[in-house]
Amino acid sequence: MQITRAADYAVRVMIHLAGLPSDENVRQVDIAKATEVPESFLSKVMQQLVQAGLITSQRGSGGGFRLAAASHKVSLLEVLEAVEGPTRLNACLEPGPSCGRKGWCAAHLVWGDAQAALAQVLRKTSIARLAAQSTKARSAGSREATHDELKTVDLYGIAGQT
Repeated sequence: MQITRAADYAVRVMIHLAGLPSDENVRQVDIAKATEVPESFLSKVMQQLVQAGLITSQRGSGGGFRLAAASHKVSLLEVLEAVEGPTRLNACLEPGPSCGRKGWCAAHLVWGDAQAALAQVLRKTSIARLAAQSTKARSAGSREATHDELKTVDLYGIAGQT
């Protein structure tokens, strides 16, 4: 399993916007440059984020994009679902009669548990938290932070759990 490029780009955009003053409008060209997202692809992502109510857009000379709500109120799950739709690990987890095996399939319970765990981690992770971690990693210097260094901040509220 892997998230799509569009979802990755949406997360980058949201983290970038969360790191800026809340009253600042940012032009799409500047967002594309800062997030290393091709501007032609970024238009579609920005449209989806606007439609989901996660960002606002304003036309004109002072226009641009900004977060629609405080970044601590926006979860990673909301961003991903704005671009990807509802998180489903398997078609059998769709509501209703999506699979005739639901009542007796042993794997169905595992898929449900895995989906619930994934949703919990994504729901508990705010864009503000990711933006703060991004700022911290950037201020550590021009070198790339390692995965272990990034784990020192408890992004998910589950430090020490395996």
